[in-house]
Amino acid sequence: MRLGMVIDLKRCIGCYGCQIACKSENGTRPGTTYARVVKREWGEFPNVKKLSIPVLCMHCNDPPCVDVCPTGASQKRDEDGVVFIDREACVGCRACMMGCPYGARYFQDETRDYFEVGENAYEQAAYSAHERGVVEKCDFCRSRLAQGEEPACSANCMCKARIFGDLDDPDSEVRRLIDEHGGFQLNPELGTDPSVYYLPPER
Repeated sequence: MRLGMVIDLKRCIGCYGCQIACKSENGTRPGTTYARVVKREWGEFPNVKKLSIPVLCMHCNDPPCVDVCPTGASQKRDEDGVVFIDREACVGCRACMMGCPYGARYFQDETRDYFEVGENAYEQAAYSAHERGVVEKCDFCRSRLAQGEEPACSANCMCKARIFGDLDDPDSEVRRLIDEHGGFQLNPELGTDPSVYYLPPER
């Protein structure tokens, strides 16, 4: 089994729903966004085009972040290919951040709040899981996977632009979409073999 995600760029409207769902599920601090939405515009008026590109950890099949980690904190699960960080083993050297070609890792070197009045009750509870001095990133919502649920970002996408499943299963929806619509990976020339695929916006 190799868990992965397909993101349909034709369906995505850039609503940031995935980003908010991820923030809510993981309770990350300011400056940390596991699920980002990058906007791109090109052309000249009136012939202008705009594209929203959701990005996250690519859960590479050959992850360079795992190779460069000196403590073994960055790991890839054998059973499903999910790349994650053992926070207990992380020493905050940030070698994995330099090794990741997708900019998908974050490091908290200071405590920040969204509001000047300080943390509310929700933030106090959520932030306790995000200590300073360690690297963190998307792990496909491992806690949800353990309960048989899909990641929060795909479960809450109102446009159904994110599809999660087993890339190794020839009968899975993710594999069908990739094969039928020409799904592609970001920067395949890097040789990391990402587990996140994109469907072209024009097809």
